[in-house]
Amino acid sequence: MNTNRYHTIVLGGGMVAGYAAKEFVEAGLKTEELGIVSSDNAVPYERPPLSKSFLAGKDNEQSVLINPEAFYRGHGIGIHLNTQIERIDIQGKRLLKRGGGELFFDKLVIATGARVRLLDVPGADRENVLYLRSLSDSARLRDALKSARKAVVLGSGFIGMEVASQSAQQGRETMIVFPQDRVWKNFFTPEMSRFFEKYYEDRGVRFARGAKVEAIGKDYVSISTGTKLEADLVVAGIGVTPVTELAETAGLEVENGIVVNEFLVTSAPDVYAAGDVANYQDVLFGKRRRVEHWDNAVKQGQYLARHLSGGSEPFRNVPYFFSDVFDLSYEFWGDTEGAEQTEYRGDVNSPSFSAWWIKKNKVVAAFAMNRPDTERDQASRLSLQ
Repeated sequence: MNTNRYHTIVLGGGMVAGYAAKEFVEAGLKTEELGIVSSDNAVPYERPPLSKSFLAGKDNEQSVLINPEAFYRGHGIGIHLNTQIERIDIQGKRLLKRGGGELFFDKLVIATGARVRLLDVPGADRENVLYLRSLSDSARLRDALKSARKAVVLGSGFIGMEVASQSAQQGRETMIVFPQDRVWKNFFTPEMSRFFEKYYEDRGVRFARGAKVEAIGKDYVSISTGTKLEADLVVAGIGVTPVTELAETAGLEVENGIVVNEFLVTSAPDVYAAGDVANYQDVLFGKRRRVEHWDNAVKQGQYLARHLSGGSEPFRNVPYFFSDVFDLSYEFWGDTEGAEQTEYRGDVNSPSFSAWWIKKNKVVAAFAMNRPDTERDQASRLSLQ
């Protein structure tokens, strides 16, 4: 499709775009009404497999696509891949492409996502230092794991824990280095950290707690405790930052992401933001929130397709994510901030337990791992209305 004019353009080719496209089609999308503009070289794909099944070699490039390429052609959706946008002209309702050319819109959804935080230490630019964000990142890491002997993973959050699990399962000597005194401290309770640390250690993963990387060499990582760790592969999972430069230059309000209201509208009419980049007004929790998990991108993409097709309800969603590590699979719903106590069901020292965060006598968050269906259903229905 060769058009440069659409009713709605999604700027960003991630999960927001893929799921918005599906929802638009279900709402009766007409040919050339929707355009997707992406700097990526692939049509929208699922992100969870990148640190799980795709990294393990169980999925391939085609199986992780949200919709096959033919879906977009068949429904008259314009796909502009490998396209860099230099500027958003809000008044003129157009996107100016780097190198020339422009795309026009009536409605714009900015879904530029987030980029990985880069290491800033000597040796950070070495070829054996990898990150995990895109499909090509995951493919590169998957190939590197095949030949690696000793891997050092920097960071003990979501990405760090999943990558370390895959590395160890593939027989690599694996160490996780992180500055806190326990793994994933800003999410796990002390009891949960203790369980996961033991589970990993029992499967050969070692930990360097309270440590930061200071330099990276060809076959080593120097950390702040004075230790030099052997490593021929380094994976940095040290967080991401929202991609807001285009929004800022266009004059949109930006503060920890692009500021939007409960309808995901930015400070400019007819311009929306969704996914990792959106700092939205959460009507369930009564607070501003920016969420970096796949479920939020899916739900906001679906919501905007409905909203732009005539829906009038505000965006409502209880934050959710899941993870697979080793032979464990767990899910989480809600928001633990300000919780006054945590209660457990099952044995928190075993692979079967749930955690329930309570604030003002109300359950505000729940974690469930290998629990009865009734318990998981109770957690998944968590509602703060």
